[in-house]
Amino acid sequence: MLSILNMFRKDEDGAVTVDWVVLTALIVGIAFVLLTQIQGATNALGTSISTEMGNITVGAGG
Repeated sequence: MLSILNMFRKDEDGAVTVDWVVLTALIVGIAFVLLTQIQGATNALGTSISTEMGNITVGAGG
């Protein structure tokens, strides 16, 4: 019985899976934060461009 417990304690197969789950969750979390920040910046830039283009008047020529 003691040898079975020692083998179980030394087995690291499941530990690798847990590591990958944690790393994947961190990557997804960081990507979500970055995309949220980028979305806010691009929305502000789009609004600014839209305002500037709306203020442009096109002349009849000459």
